[in-house]
Amino acid sequence: MNRFIRLALLALSMITAQGCGRRSEGPLPVALIGEAAAFNGTGVRLPLAGQVFRAATTEGLVGFDEEGRVVPAIAQRWIITDDGASYIFRLRDGAWPDGTAISAETAAAAIRKALAALKGTALGLDLAGISQVRVMATRVLEIDLIAPEPDFLTLLAQPELGLPRGKLGAGPMKAKRENGQLILSLIPPEKRGLPPQENFASRTRTLEIELVSASRGVARFNDGFVDALLGGRIDSLPLAQVAGLARGNVQLDPVIGLFGIMIDNEEGFLAEPPNREALALAIDRDALIAGFNIGGWQSTTRIVAADIPGDLGTVGERWVGMAMAQRRTLAAERVARWRTTGEPAPALRIAMPNGPGSQLVFSHLRSDLSAIGITLSRVGEAVPADLRLIDVAARYGRAAWFLNQLACTAHKAACSQAGDARLAEARAARDPRERAALLGEAEAEITSANGYIPIARPLRWSLVRSSVTGFSPNPLGWHPLPPLAIIPR
Repeated sequence: MNRFIRLALLALSMITAQGCGRRSEGPLPVALIGEAAAFNGTGVRLPLAGQVFRAATTEGLVGFDEEGRVVPAIAQRWIITDDGASYIFRLRDGAWPDGTAISAETAAAAIRKALAALKGTALGLDLAGISQVRVMATRVLEIDLIAPEPDFLTLLAQPELGLPRGKLGAGPMKAKRENGQLILSLIPPEKRGLPPQENFASRTRTLEIELVSASRGVARFNDGFVDALLGGRIDSLPLAQVAGLARGNVQLDPVIGLFGIMIDNEEGFLAEPPNREALALAIDRDALIAGFNIGGWQSTTRIVAADIPGDLGTVGERWVGMAMAQRRTLAAERVARWRTTGEPAPALRIAMPNGPGSQLVFSHLRSDLSAIGITLSRVGEAVPADLRLIDVAARYGRAAWFLNQLACTAHKAACSQAGDARLAEARAARDPRERAALLGEAEAEITSANGYIPIARPLRWSLVRSSVTGFSPNPLGWHPLPPLAIIPR
């Protein structure tokens, strides 16, 4: 992963200056790429900026530090039973924002409510292995699993598992508005039931938060008005490549996940898996990613990222040894066969975010599909479409995450009932090799349904000045706000 970062930075040729922000002390100005309403959501389908805000103000049992490591939050400490199927948490002393004491009973109720709200989502499937949440003592609770889950603490650290008390969260930060500016500040530890910290006020700083478009965020960074811009994806990457050269550092996260095309409408030409496969055959992935000039970024035809823990290698890349021309000939034959029934040439719509990176992707896709007789047009993300560009970073590095994203519960169009059945069996499997084998079978079934067309791993970028502390590129692409508010000794 470090090699990926080095190659990417070299390819971007970003030998950057030490760029100066607005100030060397005082509040730290931070911009998050997102819509103005990102902080207003209370559900479980928040955009990234909303997730970052929720994690800062509504912590769960555990959280993440700047390097993506799990750290204590409401839970002071925990133990895992020898069989790996039970987690016992001891909660910190203290009170919720409404003054009610933090207790195992109130925390358990909040966890159960969060789990209920997540039903029908991919994250809900990730957490489906929870069999019960039990109160053991006043400040001790236990979570039992159907089968061991190596990444369970990582799942509990997700922002959707933040535990609010009413409409308020338990920190670690509080938010207020001053002169129209959103200000986040760390809550003193003694007000959170933690031991006091010497010189807390002098060792922390407030954060001035802006929600911006990617283009405005890059401009604000280059003009010296913000010291960190977080939340960049491939749709806006060219902005960083062009405008971020002179006055800041571009940071790339070595994430894995899904970057490709989801089938949103399985009618007409897209009703049959071989026709959906024709689209996957026609795409020249290497040419598409070469247009971004990111060293170390490789194409893939596989749903699950290669070389993740527990992968048995039973599923590999598709169409190995078949030249691009051969693949397109096969795909064009399927389009021609469709037209012999009297149907017109397929005309498909793809929903994509705005941005120069999206335009670059669309141009390649339109050319590739045109080569086999398919017309492609682009629509906005909120508009009904036949296809949808998917760009999601994995929350944990296991095959289950990838496959849960494509389960029928989370996405019904062109899904695989057989794949779902194998996934359900894998969740209940206690033997690691049995689980890995079932996940391989599930991947094969979901792949053959051709409901998702992989292209490459996602890209995540940020602009961060060298003077900023509390930020670190990490495999989750997750950058919490609390560490940015701590001034190193």
